[in-house]
Amino acid sequence: MTSALVYDRGLTRADYIVLKNLENDIAQRRDGHSDAKVDNDWDHVSSESRTEPQQSEETDSAAKDIALLKSMRNPADAHFEPTIFVSIDDLPSRLPKSVNKLLLQPFISWARKTARYETDVVFIVHLILYFTTSVPSAILLFRNFNLLHGILHVIMQAYYVGTYTLMMHQHIHQRGVLSKKYATFDKLFPYITDPLMGHTWNSYYYHHVKHHHVEGNGPDDLSSTVRYQRDDIFHFLHYVGRFFCLIWLDLPMYFARKGRWGVAMRAAGCEFGTYLFYYTMATFVNKKATIFVYIIPFLLLRLGLMAGNWGQHAFVDPDEPDSDYRSSITLVDVASNRFCFNDGYHTSHHLNPRRHWRDHPIHFLEQRNTYGKEAAILFHNIDFLMITYRLMVKDYDTLAKCMVPLGAQADLTMEGRVEFLKRLTRKFSEEDIRKKFKKQASPASVRVSNLLKQASTSAQKSATQDAETRREPFELNITEDAPTVDQVQTILEYVGQSGAAQVVKGARDDKDALKKFKENKENLLRPLTVDWSNGKAIAGDNESEILKLLNAQK
Repeated sequence: MTSALVYDRGLTRADYIVLKNLENDIAQRRDGHSDAKVDNDWDHVSSESRTEPQQSEETDSAAKDIALLKSMRNPADAHFEPTIFVSIDDLPSRLPKSVNKLLLQPFISWARKTARYETDVVFIVHLILYFTTSVPSAILLFRNFNLLHGILHVIMQAYYVGTYTLMMHQHIHQRGVLSKKYATFDKLFPYITDPLMGHTWNSYYYHHVKHHHVEGNGPDDLSSTVRYQRDDIFHFLHYVGRFFCLIWLDLPMYFARKGRWGVAMRAAGCEFGTYLFYYTMATFVNKKATIFVYIIPFLLLRLGLMAGNWGQHAFVDPDEPDSDYRSSITLVDVASNRFCFNDGYHTSHHLNPRRHWRDHPIHFLEQRNTYGKEAAILFHNIDFLMITYRLMVKDYDTLAKCMVPLGAQADLTMEGRVEFLKRLTRKFSEEDIRKKFKKQASPASVRVSNLLKQASTSAQKSATQDAETRREPFELNITEDAPTVDQVQTILEYVGQSGAAQVVKGARDDKDALKKFKENKENLLRPLTVDWSNGKAIAGDNESEILKLLNAQK
C-alpha cells in the first residue's frame, strides 16, 4: 500500500522533522484504521477525507518539533540559528572554537544587522560570493575573451542560478533582502547581477508578483498549465516555446487588458531595455563575451523557469482547480529546500506569498491536517524539474513512490496513487474552464480567506495550549455572494461613519454608501470580515485587526 520514506542525508533539519512527523501521522492513521481496506477510488477517498474529523490534539512530539523550529527562527530565543550557508547546518559547531570566535561570530553579528531579517545571513554570504566571482569573471571576459573561460563561466552561473533566483524570489516578495540602512544598494544590485544570471531587469517581479500571484495558475495566467495535457511532451514544448517567443508581448498586453497601463509600460520598458543592453554590449563592447555572459544564461534560465513552473502546477484538481491546495504541490527535497530557500513549500507560498522562507515548514507542520483535508499533494525525494521529466516520460510509478500521502490518501494503493495523479494532469477544455473557475478573487480576499481558514482549523484543536491562549471554535462562512441591503446597513453600523468609504467605493457616509450599493452591488469593497455575534466588522486585509477580532472570541 505504501513505500518507505527516503531520508536523504542532505535534507535540512526542518525537512527531516517534517518527514518524521508525516511518517508518524501515517502510522497513527493505520493504527486507527486497522480494519480499513485499501482503496483505488480517489472520489471515495477524497469524500472520506473531507468528512473526517480534524485531529483534536497535536502529539507531544509534533508540538515540541514546532516549538523547536519556531525557537530556531526567533532571534530573541537562545536556540536561534541564522542560516549562514545553504549547504551546512549549524556551522559554528563544526569549526574550531578559535575560528568561530575570532572570525565567524563577528561576521555573523555584522551580517545579522545588514540583512533584512536576522535569519538571512546566507543572503549576505551569497551577495559577497556573486560580487567576488560572477562580476569579476564577466569583466575579465569582456576585457579579454577566452573560450575556455567563457564555458567555465557559464557552468559557474548555471550552478549559481537556482539559489540566486530564489534569493531574488525573497527580494521581490519582501521588497528587499537588506536592512533599510542599505536600501540604495538593495535596489541597485539586481541591475548588475540579474542579467548575469539570465534575468531581464524587473521582469521576474512583474511576471511573478504582479501577474502570477494575482491569477494563481488560473486561465488568465500567462504561465498557466490548465490548458495543457501535463504529461505530453508536445504540449510542454508548446508551453515553453510560447513563453520564449511571446512573453515580451504577452506580459505588457496582459496588464493593458487589466487597465494597468502604467505597469504595462514599465514591464515592456524593462524587458526591451535589457534587450537593448544586450545589443549594445554585443555591438560596441564584445560580441563573444555577451553571448557567454548574458545570452546563454538568459536562454537557460527561461527554460528552467518554465520547466520548474510546469512541475509546480502540473497536478490540478479537476473539481476545484482554483484551490491553492489543489493546484500547487509541496516538496520535501534537498534541491528545492536546502539550496533554494524552501521553494518546495509551494502551496504554503501561494497561500501567503509574503510568508518568510524559514516559516514554510512551521506553517506546514501546524496546518498539515488542513492540507490532508483539502487533498493537497506532497512529494519527497524529487524536485520540480525531475517531476516535469517524469511526466514527460509518463513515469507515474516513480511519482507514486515519491508521493507522501496526507490524510485519507494513505488509503490508496500504489495503483490508486497512479490513477489519482493521472487524473490531475488532464487538460481542461474551454468548457471546463468556464464551469470550474470562479471569478478571480482579489489577492486581499484570498489572504483573508486563508487566514480565517487557518484560524478556524486551529480553533478546532485543543493542542497543547492552555486556556488563556486557546481560541474557542467559531462557525466560518466564506461567501462570494453580495450581502443583502439589510446586511450592508448592519455592517455600516459596525464600522461607523468613518468606515463607510472602506465598505462601499466612494461613499461619503452611511446613507451615501447604501445608495451606491443599491445602484450597483459591485461598489462593495472586498474583503469584509464580519463577526455577527459580537457586532464587529473589519474592511480590507488588515491581518492584525482580524487576529484581534478572532482573539476576542476566547
